[in-house]
Amino acid sequence: MTRSRGDGLPPTAHAALPGISKAVAEKLGKLGIRRRFDLVLHLPLRYDDETRICPIREALPGRELLVQGTVTDCDIKYRPKRQLVCRISDDSGELTLRFLNFYGSQVKTLAPGNVVRVFGSVRDGHFGAEMVHPRYRVVAAHAPVAQALTPVYPTTAGLGQEGLRRLIARTLAEEPLAETLPVALCAALGLPAFAAAVRLLHNPPPDVAQSALQGRVHPAWRRMKFDELLAQQLSMRVHYQRRRAAGAPVLRARGKLVQALLARLPFQLTRAQNAVLAQIREDIGQAHPMQRLLQGDVGSGKTVVAALAALQCVENGYQAAVMAPTEILAEQHYRKFAEWLEPLGIGVAWISGGVKKNDKKQQLINILRGEATVVVGTHALFEEEVA
Repeated sequence: MTRSRGDGLPPTAHAALPGISKAVAEKLGKLGIRRRFDLVLHLPLRYDDETRICPIREALPGRELLVQGTVTDCDIKYRPKRQLVCRISDDSGELTLRFLNFYGSQVKTLAPGNVVRVFGSVRDGHFGAEMVHPRYRVVAAHAPVAQALTPVYPTTAGLGQEGLRRLIARTLAEEPLAETLPVALCAALGLPAFAAAVRLLHNPPPDVAQSALQGRVHPAWRRMKFDELLAQQLSMRVHYQRRRAAGAPVLRARGKLVQALLARLPFQLTRAQNAVLAQIREDIGQAHPMQRLLQGDVGSGKTVVAALAALQCVENGYQAAVMAPTEILAEQHYRKFAEWLEPLGIGVAWISGGVKKNDKKQQLINILRGEATVVVGTHALFEEEVA
């Protein structure tokens, strides 16, 4: 059995990409592929069915299919724009191939008399059915068709499907794929083995249930989805544990200033505001950092909850910083905080990029002296002279 590393991946998962040029490695990097295991998990977007050659007569508009025919004519047209137009035929009919962007070598490849196998989407043209920029290759008249669906991968400029398929096939042949879940768990959930699922998705067998594969409900896809969701949940759990292990000041809910502000407010908190305030006060009273999102509609009363939470910091001898994403919103918060807190004897400072130099200097002095215990501002709060 392959010994795993501390992060749960097999050792080979961290191997670089040997035998690959720097240029190809850079292109793979744009796809997020930096290790051999990344290639293994670079799964197809969809699959093309090249297992059956469709007679040209049956190539109806709107269908994506494989046809084979002999080139009868190939010429460069200049109206309405420069393009390469090719005609192919089989025993049942003719089909036009149209290339708006092409190379001179294609004119030679698509020379009359050559037999070509073409895959693409059929549409109605001026002279009957046609394909625009189909994928094609010259073949022998009786060349065998593919025995399985052809995977189509996410790619980037300069890295074609064929090259990517070769890289992935080579990696799958060389890479040992260790099981990541207990066998009993897979059996209980009806999930295939990790290696079997990955290999099937990259190279589906001829008898695979095509609709399930294309619809991403095949057991192999279910296994990938399960692993992805499990990995996400485990990473969140690790983050939670690390956060819990980090130290933070214990800000106990003393309540004197909080009650003073509540008494001055011209309204009473709603049940929802009281509930979330209690949760926040409990969280910041712990010895680890709080990580909480307070969500509510515009005008639902989030600002007053933030002000009451800031008071708990002040009651414990700390200064509180309240940051807003824009200067307009930050200034609105500052005015509201000043209206609520200054009558309680709590200084409120205002820091943003739009504050004049001398005014900002005075605000910083007030913060340094502790005369301002609540600071409201924009991202300017992160500036070194403020922090």
